[in-house]
Amino acid sequence: MSHAIKHLLIGGLIIMTMGVPTTTTANENDLKLTIVNPKNLYDPTPNGYSTAVIVPREARLAYISGQGGQDSTGALSPDFAVQVEQAYANLRTALDALGARPDQVAKLTVFVVDHDMSKLEVLTRSVKEMFGEALPAQTLIPVPKLAIDPMLFEVEAVVVLH
Repeated sequence: MSHAIKHLLIGGLIIMTMGVPTTTTANENDLKLTIVNPKNLYDPTPNGYSTAVIVPREARLAYISGQGGQDSTGALSPDFAVQVEQAYANLRTALDALGARPDQVAKLTVFVVDHDMSKLEVLTRSVKEMFGEALPAQTLIPVPKLAIDPMLFEVEAVVVLH
């Protein structure tokens, strides 16, 4: 038997208890995302994303709903690049509200109305500006329309909370 077993004498009864490891709080390094870009697959980092991201077992996840390009008054620019910039600013505000940083984002899903290669360039630049080297896994979904007609872009995120 383990040395963690203890005997307690209570009212003539012997009660055996096993020492149970106490829960420890994971430090920030224990909750770091692991980015995986296999060498035998196309390198996605020039396009602003990673092939896969491993979330640590001890992590809590938060899901951020789609953030569009509306400013704080609800106004939308007709310009795609302006909407993308504002949507990422809105995502950053949501991260701040959670006490999270961009390097804690494991997965992005972006929705683009009438997607074409010129829009991909704008998206790649924006995601690299926000995430730097810690590029999350990402899926781009071309769509004919979003929630409201003038909306051209939306981004949602899965975030690891420490």
